[in-house]
Amino acid sequence: MKYLCLIYDEEKKLAGMSKSESDAFMGEYGAFTESTKASGHYLGGNPLQPVHTATSIRVRNGKMSATDGPYAETKEQLGGYYLIEAKDLNDAIQVASRIPSAKIGTIEVRPIMTFNQ
Repeated sequence: MKYLCLIYDEEKKLAGMSKSESDAFMGEYGAFTESTKASGHYLGGNPLQPVHTATSIRVRNGKMSATDGPYAETKEQLGGYYLIEAKDLNDAIQVASRIPSAKIGTIEVRPIMTFNQ
């Protein structure tokens, strides 16, 4: 099964890291990505630009509106994702628990819905 691991962090906390802390944290991400590729779980993933670059779109009564910023104000912001292949939810949770941001933020694990073709 495919699972999306959504990575939520506090952008202010990440921005407040020293260069050495940031370099070490990103090094953990590199090691995690490589180990996930080696284990066969990795299908894809990307970091996202900061939340201030987001635009939220809504269509109500046939009228579109665009708003700067994310859909909702939250303490943690969506910062990136990994798409993984796992044998079941428990396997996906084990993979997600190794994502470095699990130590300082939140990882949301969601199964990918498949439609009958």
